[in-house]
Amino acid sequence: MSAPATGGRPRTIAAASAQHAEIRPDHIAIACEGRTVTYRELHQRSNRTAHALLAAGAAQGTRIGYLGHDGEHLYDLLLACAKTGAVLVPADPRLTPGEIEHVLHDAQAELLFTEERHLLAIEGIRPALDRLRQVIQLTQTEQAEGFLAWTAGHPYTAPTTSAGPRHPLAQMYTSGTTGVPKGVVLSQASFWAINDLLARHELDWLDWREDDHSLSLLPGHHIGGPWWFLHGYRAGATNVLVPGFDAKRTMELIRDGGLTTALMVPSMLQILLSEPDVEPSDFAGLRKVVYGGSPISESVLQRCIEVMGCEFAQIYGLTETCASAVCLPPADHYPGSPRLGAAGRPYPGVAVQAVDENGAVLPPGGIGELRIDTPAAMESYWQRPQETSRTLADGWLYTGDAGYVDADGYVYVCDRIKDVILVAGENVYPAEVENALSKHPAVADVAVTGVPHQVRGEAVHACVVAGPGERPSPRALLLFLKDRLADYKMPTSYEFVDELPRNAGGKILRRALRDRA
Repeated sequence: MSAPATGGRPRTIAAASAQHAEIRPDHIAIACEGRTVTYRELHQRSNRTAHALLAAGAAQGTRIGYLGHDGEHLYDLLLACAKTGAVLVPADPRLTPGEIEHVLHDAQAELLFTEERHLLAIEGIRPALDRLRQVIQLTQTEQAEGFLAWTAGHPYTAPTTSAGPRHPLAQMYTSGTTGVPKGVVLSQASFWAINDLLARHELDWLDWREDDHSLSLLPGHHIGGPWWFLHGYRAGATNVLVPGFDAKRTMELIRDGGLTTALMVPSMLQILLSEPDVEPSDFAGLRKVVYGGSPISESVLQRCIEVMGCEFAQIYGLTETCASAVCLPPADHYPGSPRLGAAGRPYPGVAVQAVDENGAVLPPGGIGELRIDTPAAMESYWQRPQETSRTLADGWLYTGDAGYVDADGYVYVCDRIKDVILVAGENVYPAEVENALSKHPAVADVAVTGVPHQVRGEAVHACVVAGPGERPSPRALLLFLKDRLADYKMPTSYEFVDELPRNAGGKILRRALRDRA
């Protein structure tokens, strides 16, 4: 059966499910577009779903695909997987049929839960999905009974299967910003490891309370979505789900005073502050915002602190570290803080080093590849032993990010190592150039990448989104940067675009920019 709680904190999702059903049965666990599910209902529904999975032939290690937007069915399935030992594989519903085929084929998914609008695409790629035995439509229509009908008739009692803390729970596919997406296998323990460390050291850098109304604006196929949900779930909070980010709807939720905590990416914060008539009183009910996933300019962060008036915490990590390994705590978020440019500090029990190409640890301030020692590390890349051994080596997880650690232990992320631009032998980090350009009042968003150059090897190319009614000239931007960047870091070409390509986590798709340039 499920592992017992330790010190009142359940070690497994199955144990948490049973505990909440007993202690707070009528407390709302999930709220989504006017629908609510209590903790008792979620416990019983996920038990029933677990029995349905077992009846459909799922066993420990069976991959269960999910292709759809966020909603109560997604987390019903996640809990059911935890109770049976099956592994949930959420896929981005915005993917093309070919990209969906890659994820489901690579994962060897045997069951797939999907929305009606994807059925035609699934039918087209079905011949390539040799392990897929059954497709279950999430919503009921005239042609299909839907998810709830599929689970109907199965018992509400807990299944007798066992899945421990170190058993795989989810297989999250990387964004593919640097190549073909890989399946990152994460255990139940990975999702709660940082939460346990914070509790052990009595730190509230990140905290969830049972009276919270906790919103995640990151989708379930992105590591931040289930990571945030499972922390709110463990605390017994009300978890607010939205199927996709909509600035107007999000501001309505915040203004209603129903939200107390939220997880966002920096671009979402910037968009929210650009909404008409936004003022500090709108955020009176919000106590904490956690953000991460991509760099944030200091000017945007400064405005967030001034306007929103709540606590802020930044997280840095990878899918491979189960979302977070470093945190810039609320105490470092204040106007004029010298730490606003840092990713943060490692959690107690987590170590971060910058190393050179030979693995030698660099002194404070030395830029190299960041490597992390964390109890939340992935189990492996699914069926990719060589890539797993390259990433998990000598007790460390190698991030592929370039950065440094200062003398006080704060971690600064410069860029992806593969995104570094080599100009006449000098390293140029796109984030540094982007941060300088973002300070120009006519620049709303910016991304920098390298382009081939006959003499220098590479040159810096900037893609700029101008602010409303603005159209800065390349010369004006060049003059603005003159005293802010060394000559070799200056963009030699500019492209003005309406928006930048980003993945669901808010990260800029630099490959797409390089290909276009």
